[in-house]
Amino acid sequence: MTRDRRTVLLANPGADLYGSDRMAVETVRGLVQHGRRVVVTVPGPGPLVALLEAAGAEVVECPTPIIRKGLLSPRGLLTLVGETMRSILPSLRVLRESGAGTVIVNTITPPLWLALSRLGGRYTICHVHEGEASVTGPLRRALYVPLVFANRVLINSRFSLDVLEDAAPWLAARTHIIYNAVSGPETVVPARAHLDGPVRLLYVGRLSHRKGPHVAVEALSELTRRGIDAHLSLLGAVFPGNEAYADELQALIERHGLRDRVDSLGFKASVWDDIAQSDIVLIPSTVDEPFGNTAVEAALAGRPAIVSDVGGLPEASGHSRSSILVPPSDAGALADAVARISDGWDEYREKAASDAVTVAEAFSSERYSREIAAAASRRREESVAI
Repeated sequence: MTRDRRTVLLANPGADLYGSDRMAVETVRGLVQHGRRVVVTVPGPGPLVALLEAAGAEVVECPTPIIRKGLLSPRGLLTLVGETMRSILPSLRVLRESGAGTVIVNTITPPLWLALSRLGGRYTICHVHEGEASVTGPLRRALYVPLVFANRVLINSRFSLDVLEDAAPWLAARTHIIYNAVSGPETVVPARAHLDGPVRLLYVGRLSHRKGPHVAVEALSELTRRGIDAHLSLLGAVFPGNEAYADELQALIERHGLRDRVDSLGFKASVWDDIAQSDIVLIPSTVDEPFGNTAVEAALAGRPAIVSDVGGLPEASGHSRSSILVPPSDAGALADAVARISDGWDEYREKAASDAVTVAEAFSSERYSREIAAAASRRREESVAI
């Protein structure tokens, strides 16, 4: 098939509905709105597929090797090599049949797409959603090596750009920041006027050590020791292979005697109903986050948020006057912030209502759509040597 400069192939590493997956939907929507045909490849079925198709994409399944920390061992590397060899021919077939003149690889975790696209003469973009400042220097530099194949690199925060420039300064000239688009609820449900009964705390995100739901549980325990009536809902699930963390989290809840004060809601495709039922959203990440969509979503829904002061989270919450930054892994500081918001509820409720408007403007789909379409149209980096 003849290559079409108006056709974009978007290579996504999964079909879930977490941050980078949702940004793939926004990318599709933005490109389609600007007259592009978009083909998306995912390694298998999942809830993301229906959203991609609704946004106007053609979706095809194609196996691809994904860089995961669990593969960074001698045995894991052998597995990765085997997956790579088995994926080359199917990937080349998708490239050829799509007719795409431009390829956007969403995250740095499926590096095979970067190499095959660039070596096949396509204009190659990598949309980086990672900012692993806590990873050791040699490993961090290795993670960015596949970007040698990218004509252009898009990145989602100033923090992530700083991490990239430190590990791979040679990429700076071809890298551009595009802040995420984050869509809010159809209708903003105002926070309740009075905190009658327990303060309703909500954690949203994967259940993993780096995301910090255990810190939220520890903060809830501290609040109960202070005599503050509070309840915590955990909205999210563990990723496959990390089931032990869910067991550890449940054991922590039992150890603190919080079984009646914690609800485990599991994963849900939409967070808005649960945020509407909450008073305060907790984002207690323990290590660097490249951006932090949840902090933006809390503001869009008109809820105060307590956010770890780490990585790109301060950027994500920077437009919100109702958010409070706290040190990561500090359950006491998290509890202090809950008490502060509760004691000043009228003020924080008013600020949160205002945030819903200002944050929507800062992270609008319209702004993202313009910027992603412009990035996909630029050709000045095509001469960059591999």
